[in-house]
Amino acid sequence: METKVNFTVVGLFVLALSVTGIGGVLWLSSGKSYRKAYDVYYAYMTESVSGLNRNAPIKYRGVDVGRVTRIELAPGDVERVLLALEIERGTPIKQDTVAVLRSQGLTGIAYVELTGSRRDSPPLAAQAGQDYPVIKTGPSLMVRLDNAITALLTNLNDASENFNALVDQDNRRAFKQTLADLQTVSRTLAARSAAIDAGLTGAARTMENTARLTADLPQLMERVERSAGTFEKMSAELARAGANANTAIDGARDEVRQFAGQTMPEIHLLVVELRELTGSVKRASEQLERDPSVLLFGRPARKKGPGENKEPDGNR
Repeated sequence: METKVNFTVVGLFVLALSVTGIGGVLWLSSGKSYRKAYDVYYAYMTESVSGLNRNAPIKYRGVDVGRVTRIELAPGDVERVLLALEIERGTPIKQDTVAVLRSQGLTGIAYVELTGSRRDSPPLAAQAGQDYPVIKTGPSLMVRLDNAITALLTNLNDASENFNALVDQDNRRAFKQTLADLQTVSRTLAARSAAIDAGLTGAARTMENTARLTADLPQLMERVERSAGTFEKMSAELARAGANANTAIDGARDEVRQFAGQTMPEIHLLVVELRELTGSVKRASEQLERDPSVLLFGRPARKKGPGENKEPDGNR
């Protein structure tokens, strides 16, 4: 039995499907996402953009704000890569905004992250000779890690070379000698541990005495201050006594002068007479020693010499 096909129904179905598809496209095209306006910015990368593709997302603090529309080498500069960025109008792209390559998790799909943008920074605008504003770029996390690891390896290499230069044969010999000296010192300390303990005990006792002396120091200072006050009072009294003595001496000077002028000559005469009397007594004593009979008979008459006291012949 032959199947009959109704071409009219098929045609109507195809027409309805086409109208539905066109309506859906028009509805989607009239959506809010397609009515957004975008601004074009340039960014020049000095590192590899491996993993970054066209239509890669652009995020501002984690929020999708656009896409990458073009990736190519910068004209006239093969060391940089030009990225054309379409960013939603109204996004705060300012002069301090920085574009950095980031990777999404373990997939390695790269995107562009915008950071910075202080509130008081002016908006970014195209400079003279530029078709579009140029956003500054910064190193990605991988580049920073690579630089840090490279610097670390360089420092480790330098440290290893310096260490190898340090531990040459002479230094190794000196190090061994130092270890031997330390061993000798350790043995000496162990042998004299008793003396060291005694010294530490004495030091502890000295510290205790010092602590007690420090505690008694305020009282000692107070006594010294009182003694100083007493000494000051004594000094003042001695000064007054000296002044009184000077006054007394000044008053007695006239009497001393009078005594020296009148009494001293008389004393001098008295001393002279005493000396003569002493001489007479001494001579008498010597004569008595020579001739004790003088006390009974007196001094003998002195014999007259020839021609002395002769009486004349008429007087005989």
